[in-house]
Amino acid sequence: MRQMGFRAAPGLRYLQVVPPFTEHYFDSDGPDPSLDNGPTGGLAWDGRVDRGRDQARIPLLSPYEMANDSPAEVIAKVRRAPYAAEFERAVGSSVADAKAVFATILEALETWEQDYREFYAYNSKYDAWLAGNAKLSDRERRGLQLFSDPAKGDCARCHIATRGANGTPPQFTDYGFIALGVPRNYRIPANSNQDWYDLGLCGPERTDLRTEEKYCGQFRTPSLRNAATRGAFFHNGVFHTLKEVVEFYVQRDTNPEKWYPRNREGLVVKFDDLPPKYRNNVETGAPFGGAQGARPSLNGEEIDAVVAFLKTLTDGYYTVK
Repeated sequence: MRQMGFRAAPGLRYLQVVPPFTEHYFDSDGPDPSLDNGPTGGLAWDGRVDRGRDQARIPLLSPYEMANDSPAEVIAKVRRAPYAAEFERAVGSSVADAKAVFATILEALETWEQDYREFYAYNSKYDAWLAGNAKLSDRERRGLQLFSDPAKGDCARCHIATRGANGTPPQFTDYGFIALGVPRNYRIPANSNQDWYDLGLCGPERTDLRTEEKYCGQFRTPSLRNAATRGAFFHNGVFHTLKEVVEFYVQRDTNPEKWYPRNREGLVVKFDDLPPKYRNNVETGAPFGGAQGARPSLNGEEIDAVVAFLKTLTDGYYTVK
């Protein structure tokens, strides 16, 4: 508990249908199946692993998270746990093979994450509304309209809110990667070094795409399901409320002084969490854009309506048996 990491913990729910990472994704459910959607899929903010067992390895051994020195230390702790005897039965004849034992631990975590009641219940108010079993309030319906309107929030462009072609519930993500230019979080100790940056797809945690400069600053679009239960948003946890997040989306370019620091000359330094050479990678499509000083695409009442809608995506509105 003495070393602080540099990324907010991503959610573990609704990952069961995330596709494996690929640089060139063609969406058969999309309006144009021949369109290359670019980097898509994978787990963690940078998509560097595809399986739950591989994702589970990351926090167990990361110096910023559980900080176990080795798989052997994890195994020793499991063997001191109340469920040690049950675990030894599961390991069976591999009990002396440390590599196999650690693999069993990772597989057990991956298997548990397939429990739909815990990890993909689809029992939010929005799911009930889609099924015709609940009514959205006037504000929630207004929020959904603004969320989906390309001329207003345009959130559904990446956070898809409609059922799939085969009737599957909406995941509220396209699994793609995008550079949003979120402000630098100066509460992260690593950011005290002005030459250090978290560049997502091109490092530092992911190493295979380091030379692909066009990807620098891109992070995977998370599902918005259960977003209202989170206390930190975006990859660096710079914001702590949904209202701040929606405000940032629509005010980033019209009111940059609200989000970014000023340099010695008094000029606002936009996209300060990216080196200048990568700032052109930042997304500028709606709801971003707009000249500085222009009217944002959503006003205060509309932002509150979008937040009200996002709260309908929280699991537990009804019981899944």
